Amino acid sequence: MKTAYHFEGLLEPGGPSFMPTQIIIVPLAVTEALGGKSLRRVTGTLNGHPIRLGLLPLGTGERYLMVNKDLCQAAGVQLGQRVHVSLAPDPDPDHVDLPEELAEALAAWPEAAAAFAAYSPSHRRGIAYHVSTAKQAGTRARRAVEIAERLALGAHPFRKLPGR
Repeated sequence: MKTAYHFEGLLEPGGPSFMPTQIIIVPLAVTEALGGKSLRRVTGTLNGHPIRLGLLPLGTGERYLMVNKDLCQAAGVQLGQRVHVSLAPDPDPDHVDLPEELAEALAAWPEAAAAFAAYSPSHRRGIAYHVSTAKQAGTRARRAVEIAERLALGAHPFRKLPGR
């Protein structure tokens, strides 16, 4: 495992204008030590809570971590608080955590699994996130089956099939 770099940061409002969220700015020195502009994903901890996130660019050369509300709650942090962050380059940057429902649907449809694998890691993470964020098990299962069906038929995972 590569060296972890530690810093204190501030959980502040930010993110892209179309998706305001909470961010932590990673100091330029830490960004450079982690690998600079070529590094896209990191693992580590946020106040001791494990994280696996993408590093997003700022115009200043620094990077930031986008921290959603669920992660804030799990790490016990709130907007405006100072946080302790430990980061290292992600040894498997293409890794995608699949919700159980999506994993089962893809296992049942080899064509869907092949189409899913052809997408970029960020797109696969988006698909997995869409399924995993449903609060009810039935909704997660429905989303997983719909996406798997679309993928198996060669359609876009988020666009309805024609005639349906």
